[in-house]
Amino acid sequence: MCLLDHVEAWDQQRIRCRASSHRAADNPLRAFGRLGAACGIEYAAQAMAVHGALLTPAGSSSARVGYLVSVRGTQLRVPRLDDIAADLLVEATCITRSENNILYQFSVSAAGRLLLHGRAAVVLNADPPAPTSGEMP
Repeated sequence: MCLLDHVEAWDQQRIRCRASSHRAADNPLRAFGRLGAACGIEYAAQAMAVHGALLTPAGSSSARVGYLVSVRGTQLRVPRLDDIAADLLVEATCITRSENNILYQFSVSAAGRLLLHGRAAVVLNADPPAPTSGEMP
Protein backbone atom coordinates (compact mmCIF):
# COMPACT_ATOMS: atom_id res chain seq x y z
CA MET A 1 0.00 0.00 0.00
CA CYS A 2 1.70 3.15 -1.20
CA LEU A 3 -0.09 6.31 -0.11
CA LEU A 4 2.35 8.81 -1.61
CA ASP A 5 2.07 10.07 -5.21
CA HIS A 6 5.59 11.37 -5.69
CA VAL A 7 8.71 12.83 -4.12
CA GLU A 8 9.01 16.57 -4.71
CA ALA A 9 12.47 17.06 -3.19
CA TRP A 10 15.00 15.30 -1.01
CA ASP A 11 18.55 15.55 0.25
CA GLN A 12 20.65 13.81 2.93
CA GLN A 13 18.56 15.30 5.76
CA ARG A 14 15.01 15.70 4.48
CA ILE A 15 12.31 14.60 2.11
CA ARG A 16 9.15 16.27 0.83
CA CYS A 17 6.40 14.16 -0.78
CA ARG A 18 2.95 14.84 -2.17
CA ALA A 19 -0.16 12.68 -1.76
CA SER A 20 -3.74 12.75 -2.94
CA SER A 21 -4.83 9.32 -1.66
CA HIS A 22 -6.40 10.82 1.47
CA ARG A 23 -9.41 11.76 -0.69
CA ALA A 24 -9.87 8.25 -2.14
CA ALA A 25 -12.98 6.43 -0.97
CA ASP A 26 -11.03 3.15 -1.10
CA ASN A 27 -8.09 4.39 1.00
CA PRO A 28 -7.12 1.31 3.04
CA LEU A 29 -6.73 3.36 6.21
CA ARG A 30 -10.31 4.61 6.20
CA ALA A 31 -12.54 3.41 9.00
CA PHE A 32 -16.24 4.11 9.47
CA GLY A 33 -16.31 6.17 6.28
CA ARG A 34 -13.54 8.56 7.27
CA LEU A 35 -9.76 8.97 7.40
CA GLY A 36 -8.72 10.16 10.85
CA ALA A 37 -5.86 12.64 11.20
CA ALA A 38 -3.72 10.10 13.06
CA CYS A 39 -3.45 8.25 9.73
CA GLY A 40 -1.14 11.09 8.70
CA ILE A 41 1.52 9.33 10.76
CA GLU A 42 1.48 6.50 8.19
CA TYR A 43 1.95 9.03 5.41
CA ALA A 44 4.98 10.40 7.27
CA ALA A 45 6.32 6.89 7.93
CA GLN A 46 6.12 6.11 4.22
CA ALA A 47 8.03 9.32 3.43
CA MET A 48 10.72 8.24 5.92
CA ALA A 49 10.92 4.82 4.26
CA VAL A 50 11.31 6.40 0.83
CA HIS A 51 14.01 8.68 2.26
CA GLY A 52 15.91 5.67 3.57
CA ALA A 53 15.67 3.95 0.21
CA LEU A 54 16.92 7.05 -1.60
CA LEU A 55 19.91 7.22 0.75
CA THR A 56 20.92 3.62 0.03
CA PRO A 57 24.47 3.68 -1.34
CA ALA A 58 24.90 2.84 -5.01
CA GLY A 59 25.84 -0.79 -5.44
CA SER A 60 23.93 -1.94 -2.34
CA SER A 61 21.63 -4.86 -2.98
CA SER A 62 18.74 -3.28 -1.05
CA ALA A 63 17.82 -0.67 1.52
CA ARG A 64 17.86 -1.67 5.18
CA VAL A 65 14.51 -2.45 6.74
CA GLY A 66 13.29 0.16 9.21
CA TYR A 67 10.78 -0.24 12.00
CA LEU A 68 8.77 2.68 13.36
CA VAL A 69 9.17 2.16 17.11
CA SER A 70 8.02 5.42 18.64
CA VAL A 71 5.98 8.50 17.80
CA ARG A 72 6.21 11.40 20.22
CA GLY A 73 5.08 14.97 20.59
CA THR A 74 2.49 14.48 17.88
CA GLN A 75 -0.13 17.17 17.56
CA LEU A 76 -3.21 16.60 15.43
CA ARG A 77 -4.60 19.98 14.35
CA VAL A 78 -7.58 18.59 12.45
CA PRO A 79 -9.88 15.66 13.24
CA ARG A 80 -9.71 14.05 9.79
CA LEU A 81 -7.84 14.11 6.49
CA ASP A 82 -10.42 12.87 3.97
CA ASP A 83 -12.24 16.21 3.94
CA ILE A 84 -9.08 18.15 2.99
CA ALA A 85 -9.52 19.22 -0.66
CA ALA A 86 -5.86 20.03 -1.38
CA ASP A 87 -3.05 17.50 -1.81
CA LEU A 88 -1.09 16.58 1.31
CA LEU A 89 2.49 17.79 1.60
CA VAL A 90 4.37 15.26 3.73
CA GLU A 91 7.77 16.32 5.08
CA ALA A 92 10.30 14.46 7.21
CA THR A 93 13.60 15.82 8.48
CA CYS A 94 16.31 13.72 10.09
CA ILE A 95 17.14 15.17 13.51
CA THR A 96 19.76 12.60 14.42
CA ARG A 97 21.09 9.38 12.93
CA SER A 98 23.28 6.57 14.22
CA GLU A 99 24.16 3.16 12.79
CA ASN A 100 20.80 1.61 13.65
CA ASN A 101 18.57 4.47 14.80
CA ILE A 102 17.08 7.52 13.12
CA LEU A 103 15.01 10.26 14.72
CA TYR A 104 12.80 12.22 12.33
CA GLN A 105 10.69 15.31 12.75
CA PHE A 106 7.64 15.15 10.46
CA SER A 107 4.73 17.27 9.35
CA VAL A 108 1.71 16.92 7.11
CA SER A 109 0.16 20.06 5.66
CA ALA A 110 -2.20 21.07 2.86
CA ALA A 111 -2.50 24.41 1.08
CA GLY A 112 -0.17 26.02 3.63
CA ARG A 113 -2.17 24.73 6.62
CA LEU A 114 -0.37 22.50 9.15
CA LEU A 115 -2.52 19.41 9.80
CA LEU A 116 -0.27 17.38 12.10
CA HIS A 117 3.34 17.17 13.21
CA GLY A 118 5.57 15.25 15.58
CA ARG A 119 8.71 13.13 15.94
CA ALA A 120 9.25 9.49 15.05
CA ALA A 121 12.00 7.05 15.95
CA VAL A 122 13.01 4.40 13.42
CA VAL A 123 15.19 1.40 14.24
CA LEU A 124 17.05 -0.19 11.35
CA ASN A 125 17.68 -3.91 11.31
CA ALA A 126 21.31 -4.76 11.82
CA ASP A 127 23.02 -7.36 9.69
CA PRO A 128 23.53 -10.53 11.72
CA PRO A 129 27.13 -11.01 12.88
CA ALA A 130 29.22 -13.36 10.80
CA PRO A 131 29.72 -16.73 12.47
CA THR A 132 33.10 -17.29 14.05
CA SER A 133 35.00 -20.51 13.43
CA GLY A 134 33.34 -23.49 15.09
CA GLU A 135 30.04 -21.61 15.50
CA MET A 136 26.91 -22.84 13.77
CA PRO A 137 25.24 -20.24 11.54
